[in-house]
Order: sequence, then structure tokens, then C-alpha cells
Amino acid sequence: MAMAGLRLPRSSRIKHRGDFLRAKARGERVVCGCLIANLVPRAGASDSRLGVVTSRKIGGAVARSRARRLLRQAFRLHQHDLPHPMDVILVARQSIAGKAFAEVERDFLQTLRRAKLVKLPE
Repeated sequence: MAMAGLRLPRSSRIKHRGDFLRAKARGERVVCGCLIANLVPRAGASDSRLGVVTSRKIGGAVARSRARRLLRQAFRLHQHDLPHPMDVILVARQSIAGKAFAEVERDFLQTLRRAKLVKLPE
């Protein structure tokens, strides 16, 4: 059972195409390692939301599902490190195939550092 603060409830998931397009158009785009992040501040919201994009370039259904799980877990563990609520769109790149969680998490944290959202140790 997940701890209450580390859950990713349905309300924290971005599912609508318009939200993805808005993040791509207005958001800050940061590329780092195995992922691309589009980050958009959410005014008046209480929590951050996550959307994940995995294309067939990554591999078959098993590889894409694993990539989504890794990206969601990285966000889930560090969502409270964000200074204010944001819409976060993570796009998996081909290089995510075969990576361990620690490598994906490192790339996610590096992305947040490059966007100047968190100041975590290297």
C-alpha cells in the first residue's frame, strides 16, 4: 500500500488532448537524457498533474508500459519537491528502453534542476 502523500490519484493525471497541447504550446521545454519535459505552472490549483507520452519508437507494448511506469514513479516520489503546482508532461525518448529506475530518476531530477524548479544535490 502506497503512503498517502506519494499516491498519484486520478485527479493528478492529465488525460485530455487539450491539456497536452496547451503544455506543448505554453510550457517550458527541457530535454535531459531519456526524457523531454514540458512544464506549465498551474495558477489556483492545489496539486501538480502528470501526463506521460510514449511512442512506438521506444519499442513494443511491454517496453512502452515499463517506460510509463518508470516516469510515473519518478514523478510520484518527487512531486512534493516542486515549489508550486504544475502540469508536467513527460515524453519518453528511445534511450529509456532498458534503463534502470535510478537512471530515469536521475534524468527527471536533472530536468527539474535545469528548469530551476528545485535545488537538490547533484
